[in-house]
Amino acid sequence: MRKLLLIDDDEKLAEPLQVYFSRFDLHLENETRPLEAIDRLRTERFELVVLDVMLPGIDGFETCRRIRQFSDIPIIMLTARGEVMDRVVGLELGADDYLPKPFEPRELVARIQNILKRSKESSHREQFEIGDIRIDLIKKLVEKNGRSVDVTSTEFSLLALLIQNQNRVFSRDDIMNELRGVDANLYSRAIDVLVSRLRHKLQRPELIRTVRGAGYQFVSR
Repeated sequence: MRKLLLIDDDEKLAEPLQVYFSRFDLHLENETRPLEAIDRLRTERFELVVLDVMLPGIDGFETCRRIRQFSDIPIIMLTARGEVMDRVVGLELGADDYLPKPFEPRELVARIQNILKRSKESSHREQFEIGDIRIDLIKKLVEKNGRSVDVTSTEFSLLALLIQNQNRVFSRDDIMNELRGVDANLYSRAIDVLVSRLRHKLQRPELIRTVRGAGYQFVSR
């Protein structure tokens, strides 16, 4: 089941949506306070955010801006206002789609499914270029400034895992489970050493972000 986060202070909206979404294999969780929602996105794994514009404390635009500082997770913005300028601002801040209230739940589900499908397709990319670094997943090649970077098979597998799932924060246990077939001797603290070696070889330590208490995430922005 796909795990989504609804950020909306209208608590009456969440419950019927949760019931409806479950019919489409979508698990919707709700957070009414944007700052708490941002904290959850830093430490929990969600695949998409449904974000209302009208929120207490900070509005949806500022919430979107702050999320984009650390995550590329897909965001659909909701608003009671159908103004074109609101839509433009939301998209400029990094929202993936926009739906004015009131809306039909089936339309929201359709938009979510389309975005998740696109995200899945993009996760199967074969080549990535981040600044001076190029990664070819088919040839298992890492280059920096056109020169080959010598990485072990385990280091490359970790890099491929992180770069194909840039919306996710992987705990040490997650990484061990994913790489178990690569190196059966991996253990929790060895993951930290593996990440450290990879950062050193790429000479771009900011690309692999440490999420305190949660794990690691690839950040290309």
